[in-house]
Amino acid sequence: MTRLRLYTTLGCHLCEQLEALLVTLCATPYRLDRVEISDDDALVERYGVRIPVLVDEAGVELDRGMEPDRLAAWLAERGWLDEAAWQRLQQQRSSETPPEAVKGATLRGGRRYLG
Repeated sequence: MTRLRLYTTLGCHLCEQLEALLVTLCATPYRLDRVEISDDDALVERYGVRIPVLVDEAGVELDRGMEPDRLAAWLAERGWLDEAAWQRLQQQRSSETPPEAVKGATLRGGRRYLG
């Protein structure tokens, strides 16, 4: 079983997104050890603005793993990507209405503004 470490903090919604994606996309059994960074000043200094950070057994870190493309590439490099699940997720994402297609919405700096 593969052991992964997730640097996180209480109430981190981005960390929750990463965990949900990991469940969906990881084809190999894994154990996820969550490390609470707020308990250690050095961890806050290192990871405070980078969480969630996922780390494999070799110590290779993945920042912004809540972004599906980044997580999929990281998993694929290790041979852990569930290709069928990734294809389904991509199809689902491509069928969603893009923010710029919503009537009255404008897209600025990656954010959607209504009105």
